[in-house]
Amino acid sequence: MMSELTPLQRLHRIQAIDLNLDRLRAEEGNFPDDLRAARAEQDRLNNDLEDTEITLEGFEKKVRQHELDLASLREQLARAREDQEKNAFDSRAQSQYGSRIQQLEERAEELEEDLAPLRERVQELSGKASGLRDQHRALRPQLGELEDRDEGRIQGLRDQGEGERQERASLVEHLDARTVKEYDMIRKAKKGVGLAEVRGGRCSACNVMLPVNVQQKVAQAKLPPVKCPSCGRFLIRLDA
Repeated sequence: MMSELTPLQRLHRIQAIDLNLDRLRAEEGNFPDDLRAARAEQDRLNNDLEDTEITLEGFEKKVRQHELDLASLREQLARAREDQEKNAFDSRAQSQYGSRIQQLEERAEELEEDLAPLRERVQELSGKASGLRDQHRALRPQLGELEDRDEGRIQGLRDQGEGERQERASLVEHLDARTVKEYDMIRKAKKGVGLAEVRGGRCSACNVMLPVNVQQKVAQAKLPPVKCPSCGRFLIRLDA
């Protein structure tokens, strides 16, 4: 049957195959709504978890710094009290040490007061991060099932096109390489359509009325194919 086709008819069949393969490839990207929603939820959880962990790290750093400062103040307080006991022999010295100790105690109290809300925030953020991780783990089985199902869908689409890909390869073997290469270039530049039918004297792709001499050349169905003077696609008449 293939041997009965003219070169342009073969090219026309290639065009039909290419358009269907384009459709199948486009369909591969049409993910099911449930998979799209699950992926979006996973992205949301990942982003929320990342933001939460970054914020948590910042608060933990503040807590560590406050605890170091508080520990340092307590050491200073202990030394100041020891010095007071050893060296404060009169009321003036007692007053000086007392003033120093009071300043250190007040600063320590301030740090302890500041630490309380920071620790609460750390606890709150830790809980939020833990909850987000739990949600992420809970989503994995559902998402994995949806991904597996979609891989099957995509493989099915590719299987549908396998026969046509083989037919295309066979058709190409019976055409000269230059014509096929130019057709592919035109198709790439013209949104997938490299060959257009002439209907009622018009190019079916761009709807321009073709000059009579162009129509006559197209009717001869010779190679190299005639091009539309308007859109540059190869032309074919199927009613000739």
